[in-house]
Amino acid sequence: MDFDTLRERALAFREDLLARKDKIAPADFGWYPYDTMANVLHLDALLSGPRRSVFDSIAGGRIADIGAADGDFGFFLESELGCQVDLIDNAPTNFNGLRGARRLVEELGSSTQVHEIDLDAQFSLPAEHYHAVFFLGLLYHLKNPFFVLEALSARADLCFVSTRIAQLAPDHETRLQGQPVAYLLDPAEANNDATNFWIFSETGLRRLFARTGWDVLDFTTVGCTEGSDPASQDRDERAFALLRSKRA
Repeated sequence: MDFDTLRERALAFREDLLARKDKIAPADFGWYPYDTMANVLHLDALLSGPRRSVFDSIAGGRIADIGAADGDFGFFLESELGCQVDLIDNAPTNFNGLRGARRLVEELGSSTQVHEIDLDAQFSLPAEHYHAVFFLGLLYHLKNPFFVLEALSARADLCFVSTRIAQLAPDHETRLQGQPVAYLLDPAEANNDATNFWIFSETGLRRLFARTGWDVLDFTTVGCTEGSDPASQDRDERAFALLRSKRA
Protein backbone atom coordinates (compact mmCIF):
# COMPACT_ATOMS: atom_id res chain seq x y z
CA MET A 1 0.00 0.00 0.00
CA ASP A 2 1.42 3.40 -0.94
CA PHE A 3 1.48 5.99 1.82
CA ASP A 4 -1.00 8.30 0.10
CA THR A 5 -3.63 5.57 0.40
CA LEU A 6 -2.65 4.78 3.99
CA ARG A 7 -2.87 8.48 4.93
CA GLU A 8 -6.39 8.80 3.57
CA ARG A 9 -7.53 5.64 5.35
CA ALA A 10 -5.95 6.90 8.58
CA LEU A 11 -7.80 10.21 8.34
CA ALA A 12 -11.07 8.41 7.68
CA PHE A 13 -10.41 6.12 10.68
CA ARG A 14 -9.77 9.24 12.79
CA GLU A 15 -13.18 10.68 11.94
CA ASP A 16 -14.94 7.41 12.67
CA LEU A 17 -13.12 7.00 15.97
CA LEU A 18 -13.85 10.59 17.05
CA ALA A 19 -17.54 10.03 16.37
CA ARG A 20 -17.48 6.80 18.37
CA LYS A 21 -15.67 8.51 21.26
CA ASP A 22 -18.33 11.23 21.31
CA LYS A 23 -21.05 8.62 21.38
CA ILE A 24 -19.60 6.64 24.29
CA ALA A 25 -18.13 9.60 26.21
CA PRO A 26 -17.51 8.22 29.72
CA ALA A 27 -18.65 10.07 32.82
CA ASP A 28 -15.68 9.13 34.99
CA PHE A 29 -12.75 10.23 32.78
CA GLY A 30 -11.93 12.31 29.72
CA TRP A 31 -10.42 11.20 26.42
CA TYR A 32 -6.87 12.34 25.63
CA PRO A 33 -7.50 15.85 24.23
CA TYR A 34 -4.85 16.01 21.47
CA ASP A 35 -5.09 14.63 17.96
CA THR A 36 -2.56 11.79 17.88
CA MET A 37 -3.83 10.57 14.51
CA ALA A 38 -2.58 13.85 12.99
CA ASN A 39 0.91 12.33 13.24
CA VAL A 40 0.09 10.59 9.95
CA LEU A 41 0.46 14.00 8.25
CA HIS A 42 3.98 14.38 9.70
CA LEU A 43 4.85 10.83 8.62
CA ASP A 44 3.65 11.80 5.15
CA ALA A 45 6.18 14.65 5.13
CA LEU A 46 8.89 12.38 6.59
CA LEU A 47 8.82 9.35 4.31
CA SER A 48 10.62 9.52 0.98
CA GLY A 49 11.38 7.23 -1.96
CA PRO A 50 11.01 3.51 -1.17
CA ARG A 51 10.08 4.33 2.45
CA ARG A 52 6.71 5.55 1.15
CA SER A 53 5.77 1.84 1.18
CA VAL A 54 7.39 1.00 4.52
CA PHE A 55 4.07 0.08 6.11
CA ASP A 56 3.85 -2.92 3.77
CA SER A 57 6.78 -4.43 5.69
CA ILE A 58 4.96 -4.28 9.02
CA ALA A 59 1.51 -5.43 7.85
CA GLY A 60 0.45 -8.42 9.94
CA GLY A 61 3.48 -8.03 12.20
CA ARG A 62 3.86 -7.17 15.85
CA ILE A 63 4.22 -3.48 16.67
CA ALA A 64 4.47 -1.44 19.86
CA ASP A 65 2.71 1.91 20.21
CA ILE A 66 4.68 3.49 23.06
CA GLY A 67 3.44 6.57 24.91
CA ALA A 68 0.22 5.96 23.02
CA ALA A 69 -2.28 8.10 24.97
CA ASP A 70 -5.64 6.42 24.12
CA GLY A 71 -3.98 4.20 21.51
CA ASP A 72 -5.73 5.61 18.43
CA PHE A 73 -2.86 4.97 16.01
CA GLY A 74 -2.28 1.44 17.26
CA PHE A 75 -5.98 0.63 16.82
CA PHE A 76 -5.76 1.94 13.26
CA LEU A 77 -2.77 -0.30 12.46
CA GLU A 78 -4.60 -3.29 13.89
CA SER A 79 -7.75 -2.50 11.90
CA GLU A 80 -6.12 -1.56 8.58
CA LEU A 81 -2.92 -3.64 8.46
CA GLY A 82 -3.76 -6.57 10.72
CA CYS A 83 -0.93 -5.74 13.12
CA GLN A 84 -0.60 -7.35 16.54
CA VAL A 85 -0.40 -4.34 18.84
CA ASP A 86 1.17 -3.80 22.25
CA LEU A 87 -0.02 -0.46 23.59
CA ILE A 88 2.51 0.74 26.16
CA ASP A 89 2.20 3.70 28.51
CA ASN A 90 2.75 4.65 32.14
CA ALA A 91 -0.61 4.91 33.88
CA PRO A 92 0.41 7.58 36.46
CA THR A 93 1.44 9.96 33.67
CA ASN A 94 -1.14 8.90 31.06
CA PHE A 95 -3.90 11.53 30.69
CA ASN A 96 -6.67 9.24 31.98
CA GLY A 97 -4.65 6.49 33.63
CA LEU A 98 -5.04 4.28 30.50
CA ARG A 99 -8.78 4.01 31.09
CA GLY A 100 -9.34 5.47 27.62
CA ALA A 101 -7.24 2.80 25.91
CA ARG A 102 -8.89 -0.01 27.86
CA ARG A 103 -12.37 1.35 27.08
CA LEU A 104 -11.54 1.42 23.36
CA VAL A 105 -10.26 -2.17 23.47
CA GLU A 106 -13.73 -3.18 24.67
CA GLU A 107 -15.64 -0.84 22.35
CA LEU A 108 -13.71 -1.89 19.23
CA GLY A 109 -13.57 -5.58 20.06
CA SER A 110 -9.80 -5.22 19.74
CA SER A 111 -7.10 -7.78 20.49
CA THR A 112 -4.65 -4.97 21.35
CA GLN A 113 -2.83 -5.61 24.62
CA VAL A 114 -2.53 -2.66 27.03
CA HIS A 115 0.64 -2.68 29.15
CA GLU A 116 1.53 -0.39 32.05
CA ILE A 117 5.31 0.14 31.80
CA ASP A 118 7.44 2.88 33.33
CA LEU A 119 10.21 3.61 30.82
CA ASP A 120 12.14 5.50 33.50
CA ALA A 121 12.58 2.19 35.35
CA GLN A 122 14.70 -0.81 34.28
CA PHE A 123 11.82 -2.00 32.13
CA SER A 124 11.30 -5.03 29.92
CA LEU A 125 9.12 -5.11 26.80
CA PRO A 126 6.19 -7.53 26.37
CA ALA A 127 7.70 -9.20 23.28
CA GLU A 128 11.17 -10.29 22.18
CA HIS A 129 10.80 -8.83 18.68
CA TYR A 130 8.81 -6.06 16.99
CA HIS A 131 8.56 -5.28 13.31
CA ALA A 132 8.25 -1.61 14.33
CA VAL A 133 7.80 0.63 17.33
CA PHE A 134 5.99 3.97 17.26
CA PHE A 135 7.67 6.31 19.72
CA LEU A 136 6.11 9.68 18.95
CA GLY A 137 6.32 12.74 21.18
CA LEU A 138 7.80 10.89 24.13
CA LEU A 139 11.61 11.06 24.08
CA TYR A 140 11.92 14.47 25.77
CA HIS A 141 9.67 13.25 28.61
CA LEU A 142 12.19 10.55 29.61
CA LYS A 143 14.91 10.84 32.22
CA ASN A 144 17.17 8.38 30.39
CA PRO A 145 16.53 8.52 26.63
CA PHE A 146 19.84 6.74 25.90
CA PHE A 147 18.80 3.64 27.84
CA VAL A 148 15.33 3.50 26.24
CA LEU A 149 16.53 3.90 22.65
CA GLU A 150 19.25 1.30 23.19
CA ALA A 151 16.73 -1.15 24.64
CA LEU A 152 14.38 -0.61 21.69
CA SER A 153 17.13 -1.11 19.10
CA ALA A 154 17.71 -4.62 20.49
CA ARG A 155 14.06 -5.61 19.98
CA ALA A 156 12.68 -3.65 17.00
CA ASP A 157 13.54 -3.58 13.30
CA LEU A 158 12.17 -0.07 12.76
CA CYS A 159 11.37 2.91 14.94
CA PHE A 160 9.19 5.90 14.09
CA VAL A 161 10.24 8.61 16.55
CA SER A 162 9.49 12.27 17.17
CA THR A 163 10.69 14.67 19.82
CA ARG A 164 11.19 18.36 20.51
CA ILE A 165 14.55 19.83 19.47
CA ALA A 166 16.10 23.29 19.72
CA GLN A 167 18.55 25.50 17.83
CA LEU A 168 19.06 28.11 20.57
CA ALA A 169 19.25 28.12 24.36
CA PRO A 170 16.48 30.09 26.13
CA ASP A 171 18.70 33.20 26.20
CA HIS A 172 18.52 33.18 22.36
CA GLU A 173 22.24 33.93 22.26
CA THR A 174 23.81 30.54 22.93
CA ARG A 175 23.58 28.38 19.80
CA LEU A 176 22.88 24.68 20.29
CA GLN A 177 22.51 23.96 16.59
CA GLY A 178 25.49 22.11 15.19
CA GLN A 179 26.68 20.89 18.61
CA PRO A 180 25.98 17.33 19.87
CA VAL A 181 24.22 18.54 23.04
CA ALA A 182 20.96 18.47 24.98
CA TYR A 183 19.39 21.12 27.22
CA LEU A 184 18.03 19.96 30.60
CA LEU A 185 14.85 21.85 31.45
CA ASP A 186 13.92 23.20 34.86
CA PRO A 187 10.68 21.53 36.07
CA ALA A 188 8.65 24.72 35.48
CA GLU A 189 10.51 26.02 32.43
CA ALA A 190 8.35 24.59 29.62
CA ASN A 191 4.55 24.56 30.07
CA ASN A 192 5.10 24.13 33.80
CA ASP A 193 5.44 20.40 33.08
CA ALA A 194 7.96 18.61 35.28
CA THR A 195 7.99 15.60 32.92
CA ASN A 196 9.84 17.65 30.27
CA PHE A 197 13.53 16.81 30.54
CA TRP A 198 16.01 16.67 27.65
CA ILE A 199 15.69 18.87 24.55
CA PHE A 200 18.36 17.85 22.02
CA SER A 201 19.89 19.80 19.22
CA GLU A 202 19.45 18.09 15.86
CA THR A 203 23.13 17.14 15.92
CA GLY A 204 22.79 15.77 19.44
CA LEU A 205 19.70 13.77 18.50
CA ARG A 206 21.39 12.24 15.46
CA ARG A 207 24.40 11.26 17.58
CA LEU A 208 22.07 9.73 20.16
CA PHE A 209 20.47 7.60 17.44
CA ALA A 210 23.88 6.44 16.20
CA ARG A 211 25.19 5.58 19.66
CA THR A 212 22.07 3.62 20.64
CA GLY A 213 22.15 1.33 17.61
CA TRP A 214 20.06 3.03 14.93
CA ASP A 215 20.57 4.14 11.33
CA VAL A 216 18.53 7.15 10.18
CA LEU A 217 16.53 6.34 7.03
CA ASP A 218 14.47 9.55 6.86
CA PHE A 219 14.52 12.75 8.93
CA THR A 220 12.52 16.00 8.90
CA THR A 221 11.57 18.85 11.22
CA VAL A 222 8.32 20.77 11.63
CA GLY A 223 7.11 23.78 13.59
CA CYS A 224 9.52 26.61 14.37
CA THR A 225 12.38 25.64 12.06
CA GLU A 226 14.24 28.96 12.51
CA GLY A 227 15.34 30.04 15.98
CA SER A 228 13.66 27.29 18.01
CA ASP A 229 14.38 27.06 21.73
CA PRO A 230 13.68 24.43 24.43
CA ALA A 231 11.01 26.29 26.41
CA SER A 232 8.97 28.86 24.47
CA GLN A 233 5.61 27.69 23.14
CA ASP A 234 6.00 29.84 20.02
CA ARG A 235 9.52 28.45 19.32
CA ASP A 236 8.65 24.74 19.40
CA GLU A 237 10.44 22.63 16.78
CA ARG A 238 9.83 18.89 16.37
CA ALA A 239 12.02 16.30 14.69
CA PHE A 240 10.50 13.20 13.07
CA ALA A 241 12.68 10.27 12.04
CA LEU A 242 12.41 6.75 10.67
CA LEU A 243 15.16 4.58 12.15
CA ARG A 244 16.41 1.09 11.28
CA SER A 245 18.06 -1.00 13.95
CA LYS A 246 21.65 -2.15 13.55
CA ARG A 247 21.11 -4.81 16.22
CA ALA A 248 17.65 -6.43 16.08
